[in-house]
Amino acid sequence: MTGIKICIVEDLKEVRDGMASLLTLDERFEVLATFPDAEKATEELPAWQPDIVIMDINLPGMNGIECIKKVKPQCPQSQFIMFTIYEDDEKVFEALNAGASGYLLKKTPLGKITESLLELHEGGSPMSTQIARKVINRLRNNESSGNIDMLSIRENEILQCLATGLLYKEIAAKLSISTGTVRQHIHRIYEKLHVQNRTEALNKAFGKN
Repeated sequence: MTGIKICIVEDLKEVRDGMASLLTLDERFEVLATFPDAEKATEELPAWQPDIVIMDINLPGMNGIECIKKVKPQCPQSQFIMFTIYEDDEKVFEALNAGASGYLLKKTPLGKITESLLELHEGGSPMSTQIARKVINRLRNNESSGNIDMLSIRENEILQCLATGLLYKEIAAKLSISTGTVRQHIHRIYEKLHVQNRTEALNKAFGKN
């Protein structure tokens, strides 16, 4: 059984090498390649077709958000997760709108990083607690929430948990249900809202354009 195929785009060598070493030691992952800048990544990522790309935002030259915009159409099956020091609201939403499926801060504990990568591969959209709080605050400030009416009480509870950045197993523990039940509810939420991932669901439910 091969591991989840990972590529890393990060200009700081110590961070890039550290992340690669961490994941190489975990048999659940396979690090295909690392890149010091977006230009090199844009050229070579389509040939690798990784399962997940860990992408820094503040890169020399082209930034990570622009890199995703260029690479995403050529790597339609790849999931992109931002890995950055930035907590700025606009950068968060710009990255998500560009096609990122998750967003982690560099101060995220190592164990949480690997858990988040596994969940991303399974269809989740992990975010650091700080980032998730910004997302839910932005959503709460949006006046339109009519799409929530079509969801059941339990589905609304799970949607709120998704909005606060909880992993599936954390939602299961909080609501005293199994992880499988969480997945079933999330599948129904996506079907009702006609979306494919957490970011789209939150945007649709809370009326963000």
